Amino acid sequence: MSRDHAHVQEFFGARAADWDSRFPDDDPAYAAAVAELGLREGDRVLDAGCGTGRALPPLRTAVGPSGLVLGADVTPGMLQAAVRAGRDREGRLLLTDVAALPLRSRSLDAVFAAGLIAHLPDPAGNLRELARVVRPGGVLALFHPIGRRALAARQGRLVTPDDRRAEPNLRPLLAGAGWRMTSYVDEDERFLALAVRGA
Repeated sequence: MSRDHAHVQEFFGARAADWDSRFPDDDPAYAAAVAELGLREGDRVLDAGCGTGRALPPLRTAVGPSGLVLGADVTPGMLQAAVRAGRDREGRLLLTDVAALPLRSRSLDAVFAAGLIAHLPDPAGNLRELARVVRPGGVLALFHPIGRRALAARQGRLVTPDDRRAEPNLRPLLAGAGWRMTSYVDEDERFLALAVRGA
């Protein structure tokens, strides 16, 4: 396991048990972001870096009983919290790294990723791996329930120009990984960047 993975597991593992109670009002924001993916009945979707699985219920609602919902996370404690919350009933949970997903190429219609981009050790390579498992024309949603400025204030820091979620940084990062950004919203109450996989 790399030092980056160990750091992510340590950080989120220590917070997994009370993660949902620390952010109790985020569920409507997750549901609204999932709605913007435009999923249809029977679609196949991955929640990459699913954490406690907060996106799994709205993803299941969007794809219906015939669809496939997967939740992948590298932190065992987060997946255990998802199970305790009963969210494993909404989709299959995978203990895996988004750098090497155990999925066939072009097997998914969409990827939802909440808070993931800031924790990727190799953002270009990891976004290419997400593109690999999504069919051409499939959609990626990079989401956070609060915007960059609000998140920085919560963490007691300033937003810096090198933030990979800043539009001038994120657009070429996505393009280099096979994605075309189609919309970008960075407001205090949410961050949402949508992208479509190229051919």
